[in-house]
Amino acid sequence: MSNSDTMSSSIPLISPIPINEEQRLAAVRGHAILDTLPEPEFDALARLAAQVCQTPMAALTVIDAERQWFKAVQGLDLRELPRTQAFCAHALAQPDSVLAVDDLSTDPRFAQHILVRQAPHLRFYAGTPIVDEHGLALGSLAVFDTCQRSLAPEQAHSLQDLATLALTAFNKRLRTQQLVHMALSDPLTGLSNRAHFNRTVEGELAHAMRTGEPFTVLCMDLDGFQAVNDGFGHVAGDEVLCEVARRMAQQVRIGDVLARFGSDEFGVVMRHGAKDSAQVLARRIAKAVSTPIMLTSGDEIGVGVSIGMAAYTDRVVSVSMLMAQAEQALFQTKLQNEKRWKMFVGIR
Repeated sequence: MSNSDTMSSSIPLISPIPINEEQRLAAVRGHAILDTLPEPEFDALARLAAQVCQTPMAALTVIDAERQWFKAVQGLDLRELPRTQAFCAHALAQPDSVLAVDDLSTDPRFAQHILVRQAPHLRFYAGTPIVDEHGLALGSLAVFDTCQRSLAPEQAHSLQDLATLALTAFNKRLRTQQLVHMALSDPLTGLSNRAHFNRTVEGELAHAMRTGEPFTVLCMDLDGFQAVNDGFGHVAGDEVLCEVARRMAQQVRIGDVLARFGSDEFGVVMRHGAKDSAQVLARRIAKAVSTPIMLTSGDEIGVGVSIGMAAYTDRVVSVSMLMAQAEQALFQTKLQNEKRWKMFVGIR
């Protein structure tokens, strides 16, 4: 039986819900830290908590609506608990203090907990919330022991200090994510930008050259977009670009990278995408984009899209070569009238 199965069969704990729960959950989501890989900075904080409090076990956790997820663990074989089984859910109600329980087996809140009644037979718990600048508890830093004991005042203060450092680590991580997102995103549409697109193509090409696994790039230009800017203004043009980006994003597969290069130029990296799949995607994108767009002004605008595609073959030796093939196919597409996409087929 897995830990999650064991926990779900345990007697639920009754823990208070913070009065700012909705705002707290929004803050947790905003940090986008749930289910991420271990990181040394957080692991070090869990180790320090165990050392300072002289306990064999410690955990740095994040608590959402349904579960307590362990970002860093010391001495415990756990990755998450249902929130109804989370010791630290009780600590959320005490944002300015440490919740310490000398003997869990005699505390009516925790005596029936599966981790108290069965291995590892926890006896001691002390936890303090990780509280952000707005007073919202994102999670907790906690220590555990299998022996009954007390937490010294200086240990409690040190645990709170470490929780403050944990918040600093949370904020540093979030800021880094934001900077990376800004560097790799198009500010108007929120799609990836040219730099992210190029980086993705480089990675896919290296992978394909090792394994032979297919992938395809699509280069796309909007048809009739200049007339939108000329006739309705750049604000309307931006609205059209955002709507086109939204429609394209609905067509690409999970894992594909959709980017805006600039102006009315877009691109897609189809990971694990062969020619047939790329042509199906091109057909869907062309159909989605061609549907008239209703502006907030009430005006209805129609644009189209021309698409050029190039699939990896063993003759492709560089990103520039593959992109040149896709751009050549795009140029050929613009010269024809019957359909709006074309796959590069080489020189005849």
